[in-house]
Amino acid sequence: MQGDIDLFLLFLATERGLSVNYQISTRSSLEAFQKWAAGCGVMSAGELNPALLSEFLISEKKRGLSATSIKLEAVALRIFFRFLTARSRIPSDPAEKLPLPRLPQTLPQPISKEEMAKLVAAPVGDTPLEIRDRALLELLYACGLRIAEACSVRLENLDEEGGVIRVTGKGNKTRMIPVGSAALSALKFYLTNARPKLVSARSGAAIFLSVRGHPLTPARIWQLVRHYAKQAGIEEAVHPHQLRHSFATHLLSGGADLRIIQEMLGHASIATTQIYTQVDRSQLKSIHQKFHPRG
Repeated sequence: MQGDIDLFLLFLATERGLSVNYQISTRSSLEAFQKWAAGCGVMSAGELNPALLSEFLISEKKRGLSATSIKLEAVALRIFFRFLTARSRIPSDPAEKLPLPRLPQTLPQPISKEEMAKLVAAPVGDTPLEIRDRALLELLYACGLRIAEACSVRLENLDEEGGVIRVTGKGNKTRMIPVGSAALSALKFYLTNARPKLVSARSGAAIFLSVRGHPLTPARIWQLVRHYAKQAGIEEAVHPHQLRHSFATHLLSGGADLRIIQEMLGHASIATTQIYTQVDRSQLKSIHQKFHPRG
């Protein structure tokens, strides 16, 4: 089975163009299953049947894995065996009807408009790093970028004259996003006055650079967002993805079309974007309860 897993991961990397993190997660899930199957005396994918796959997921639940983790493993098994069947490496797909655990729906937690204004204004100094951080926070909120997208955005991706930025997201899909005047102004100021002071021989074309001139990492952006949220007096623990949630929620509450928001977020399905309509409804309900005399 190890050879099949290696072949499948190569397919994900070369033909599907999926991220390294996704490949690592999928490999971990498949190799965990391989180890369990070997303990049951099953050494090849062709020996498997639906009952064994279900037993594996049950054993993972008994081991204390969360429903979210079990669902990720089930999805990995389904796409793995679909691949093997399509390549005629096994006669039939044992995971075709493998059920996926139902997850409790958790709504995104956006930051209020007032708190977002405080957050993006938190880097108030004039050092190169503070100028960079102001531009970074403005861009994350203005464009709803994923953290990996912010790390990988390059100089040639920004069209200052057109006021748009080209972003490569999940599955190597490219989209164009309007930047907005506040973020564009902060970016121009950073690129003119701060980035040149951070550039090193190994900087490349990444827009956001560290103090050593390397592209910013996701871990560092996490730290920066947490730091400035505390500095802005936001009590909750803020994470970068909340800026993306806030981007979508504030656009929707301002009257933006859901399809446009889907395009800017880079969602493959409108169903993924529709969760923000539920956030908006939940906020309306809380406002009604707070201010209506019969709420």
